[in-house]
Amino acid sequence: MVFTETKLKGCYIIEPKIINDERGYFMESFNEQTFEKGVGQRVHFVQDNQSYSSKGVLRGLHYQTGEHAQAKLVRVLSGEVLDVAVDIRPESETYGQHISVLLSAENQKQFYIPRGFAHGFLVLSDKATFFYKCDNFYNKESEGGLIYNDVDLAIDWQFQTDQLIISEKDQLLPNLKSAKKVW
Repeated sequence: MVFTETKLKGCYIIEPKIINDERGYFMESFNEQTFEKGVGQRVHFVQDNQSYSSKGVLRGLHYQTGEHAQAKLVRVLSGEVLDVAVDIRPESETYGQHISVLLSAENQKQFYIPRGFAHGFLVLSDKATFFYKCDNFYNKESEGGLIYNDVDLAIDWQFQTDQLIISEKDQLLPNLKSAKKVW
């Protein structure tokens, strides 16, 4: 696997080694030793989540606060998404900055997002199955979120706003200035 750290310290794009032959392909999608060496820290994943969505569905931007903060390792099993992480660590040099990564079943890339980041994704293909590991259990009282169109974040979702499908809950999220602090 190739681990490439992004401009946001601690966020990595991970490209697996894919072995192709006449039968199809094989790849190792996760190996704890390789992963921890690649990101330079111990991460123990405790929960796997999967979602299935249609084109235009935007989920996010979500995070967990305090002792319930979560790191995530995300990937796409089918389809294509634009995946976004926003640095919300108050002490970070890149606070309020974001990174967008194209994840697809075709490119097989994964994206590691450490604790202290808001995360969301937009489905670009007709359908997409999205899979992610979390290093902490979900806690409803610790939910936090950012509105997808916060003008200070200026995220280019590469999609027409009137074609987005967003949950009512996500449409009511605050901007970064008003959001719940991650810690």
